[in-house]
Amino acid sequence: MNFEIWDVHTHLSGVPGDAPEACLGRLIEFADRLGIARLCVMMGMKPNYDPSPENMRQQNDEVLRAIKRFPDRALGFVYLNPRHTQASLDELNRCVRDGPMVGVKLWVALRCNDSSLDPLVARATELKAPVVQHTWLKITGNLPGESTPMDLAELATRHPNATLICAHTGGDWERGIRVIRPHAHIFADINGGDPTAGFTEMAVRELGAERVLYGSDAGGRSFASQLAKVLGADIPDAAKRLIFVGNTKRILQPILRAKGIKL
Repeated sequence: MNFEIWDVHTHLSGVPGDAPEACLGRLIEFADRLGIARLCVMMGMKPNYDPSPENMRQQNDEVLRAIKRFPDRALGFVYLNPRHTQASLDELNRCVRDGPMVGVKLWVALRCNDSSLDPLVARATELKAPVVQHTWLKITGNLPGESTPMDLAELATRHPNATLICAHTGGDWERGIRVIRPHAHIFADINGGDPTAGFTEMAVRELGAERVLYGSDAGGRSFASQLAKVLGADIPDAAKRLIFVGNTKRILQPILRAKGIKL
């Protein structure tokens, strides 16, 4: 059965190309082979764990260039560093309020339970922009500023009206799913990691299909391996449709409507 597919989590890095437009062009070429209609793109060609305000702006400029070249295929998410609160607020306003971007990306500069994130998440909520937060649980220990699903649950408690996306569902997805389960405004992004049997089934069973999102983490991961998590899952086709496109469209609909963008 054919499904419309939107990928909620892709990057310019890890993709061949000497310019942002070239990298996204190759990514779209790969996506076309697998029937993926739209890509949400975040972070520049050379991501930085703890970007300076200048580097943060450069990375966002690269995404802006790329999505301008492919406006019908790609949507941009602004990359922020909560260690630089005012610079991040300025970027949020520049790229989302005054620009074409429709979401926020937070990575590993600072754990997301830190109060420094509060003004950023509050502003994103005002702008109707969903926030993608990287999360992981590593047996070898996380990076110093790397968030866990537990950290995201703390942030969610402080921001009940935000739309939060738990990227990778913590890596250790059995724990991650259980942690975010009480917070209905946290969505499980099942991208990254190996296509382990049972991941998607558990997410649907514990959270409901309405809270599960397909993403790939390309170019860090292949589209095919991540599609397998959904296509190979023992769940109804109706649930697969929600995961592949329905939920992402629903999350983005308020900001797209506010910007006058029709799907």
